[in-house]
This record gives sequence, C-alpha cells and structure tokens, in this order.
Amino acid sequence: MEKKQDLTKLLRQFGLLFVILAIVIIMSIVSPVFLKPQNIINIIRQVSINGIIAVGMTCVILTGGIDLSVGSVVAITSVICGSFLAMGINWFVACISGVAISILFGLFNGYMISYVRFQPFIATLASMAIGRGIALAYSNGKPYPIKDPSFIAIGQGYFLGIPIPIILLVIVVAVGLITLKMTTFGRYIFAIGGNENAAKLSGVRTRRVKLTVYVISAICASIVGLILSARISSGQPTAGESYEMDAIAATAIGGTSMNGGLGSLVGTIEGFILLGLMTNSMNLLNINSFYQQIAKGLLIVVAVFLDMKSKGSEN
Repeated sequence: MEKKQDLTKLLRQFGLLFVILAIVIIMSIVSPVFLKPQNIINIIRQVSINGIIAVGMTCVILTGGIDLSVGSVVAITSVICGSFLAMGINWFVACISGVAISILFGLFNGYMISYVRFQPFIATLASMAIGRGIALAYSNGKPYPIKDPSFIAIGQGYFLGIPIPIILLVIVVAVGLITLKMTTFGRYIFAIGGNENAAKLSGVRTRRVKLTVYVISAICASIVGLILSARISSGQPTAGESYEMDAIAATAIGGTSMNGGLGSLVGTIEGFILLGLMTNSMNLLNINSFYQQIAKGLLIVVAVFLDMKSKGSEN
C-alpha cells in the first residue's frame, strides 16, 4: 500500500516532466526541424502568451474561482492600444491606458464575486460577453493597424538577444512564484481555496484577497494583449479567442485543483510548456487544428481524473 502511494506521489510530482521529455525525444527523432533554434524560439514565444495568462488563472483557481473573461480582456487591451496609437498617442500612454481599462474588468469580476456573491463562472461569463462586445463595438469590428516601432518591439523585439515576450514571461512567472511561496498574500490565497470560512474566522480579509486575484488575472491578460498586438502589428477585436481555455487547461494539467486550495505555479509552468510542445509538435506533423482541440480536451480530462484519483488514494 505504501509503495502504491509512493508511486502515485512520484507520478504526481514528476509525471509531466516525463511526458515533456518523452515528447522532446520523440519529436527530435520524427522531425528534423523540431530542435532547430528558430522552432525552439517559436515554441517559447507561443508558450509566453499562454503562460502569462496561466499565472493569473492559477491565482484565481487556487481561491476556488475561475476567470472566463481573460480572452476578452486581451481583445480590449488590443483595440484600446491600437486605436490610441492610430490617433498618434505616445506608445507608453497607450499601453498604460489598455492595462488600466483591463484592471476595471478585474475589479468588476472581483466585486461581483466577492461582494455581490455571484458564482465565479457566471460573473466572468458575463464579463466575457460584455468585454468581447465592447471590443467589437469600439472598433466597429475592424482592426487597427499599428506602425509605431517602439510598441511593435514589445512583441517582436529583443533585449540582449532574448525575445522580449520571453523576458516578460520570466518576470511574470518570477513575481507569481515569489507571491505564492513567500508572501502572506500567497498564503491567504491557498487558505481561501482550502476553506474560505475558516480563513475568514482566522482574520483573513477574504473578499479583498479574492478581489485582488481577479485584478491580477486581468493584468496578466492585458500584458498578453500588448504582446499579441505588437506581434501582429494590429489591434484586433477578435484577439484572445479561446485563450481562457488554454490557460485553464495549463492550470488543470499542472495539478491545481479546480476546487481550490491545492496546486502550485511550478505545475502550471509544466502545464503550459506541455501544451506548447503539443501544439508545435502537431503543427510540424501537419495534424488538423480540429484534432488539436480534441487532444487538448482529452488532456484536461486525464489531468482532472488523475487529480481525483490521487486525492482518493490519500483519503
């Protein structure tokens, strides 16, 4: 019995790393392009998009919530920045404005969930629809071409030979790890997800903490909106579609419990790396995008099933 529990614990800790390593080995044999520097950069660039959103999503899910509005926040940031740059406004002011508008959505989600007592799924589903509608109405459904080289550098530029999106991913992940592992606020996040009533009785300002995690999620989504707009040189009202699903998938695959209270950002990192490798591998193998969606869905089912099994073995 103890050996079985040890094996379960080992698989839970290192299972994703084994899968990632297996994909790398298999693809390096099957595809001569896989290990080429340009393809590796493409993988990391794509991973940076999902990874940044997944950091915010992890914080939300650890409290027992969920944020379906992140894709719409990406779109709002994109069109706000695109329109401001088209009017000749300074690129830095445009970026700050896009992030500020996104923070309002985070505050809306957090307030409705923490103070009005809406279910997270319902509140963020509503803000997802509202946000996407605002992005489409504001832009009249049309993209804004972006020509400002300073802004474009956010998505296409390099610093010391490293793509800027990768640097932004490292910064966001580092801040997330420090917050969750080394701060009182991070401990409050886990406490609320584990037992919100007990956390409240212990003196934790649960409503304020929950409000803050949705703001964090919105900020992460807005950063992705900046990167994506700069990368494609366009403010797109349709940007970020289905990004919430990829972020939730990375978090669930990484072992974070959808009920909250259990999980780690390290697991989420492994989750979005695995998804990035899967997507790149299937593209190199010319697998239809429809089947890629099926594969992602099945991976989520397997991840949640294993999480349930591991909890059952512990009990």
